[in-house]
Amino acid sequence: MLILQRKPGESLIIGEDISITVVSVEGGRVRLAITAPQDVPILRSELVAAAAANKDSAVEETTPAELLGLLGGGPERPKSPPENQS
Repeated sequence: MLILQRKPGESLIIGEDISITVVSVEGGRVRLAITAPQDVPILRSELVAAAAANKDSAVEETTPAELLGLLGGGPERPKSPPENQS
């Protein structure tokens, strides 16, 4: 990780075509202006984390019919045969 100090109006360049300029610093908030090609995604890290959490939550581990059965609706789930007790 590279840590830099910049004042408002100062910039840094990443590669050949990405520029980040400090627009203002007020009360613990920093405003940045980012210039990059349109094919380069620029996302806030908290949005990336939320999207990953949503994607993980959307993975189905049970079928909708099984979920309905657990909630008391829908078709009955087949009962497993009793185990042989010897």
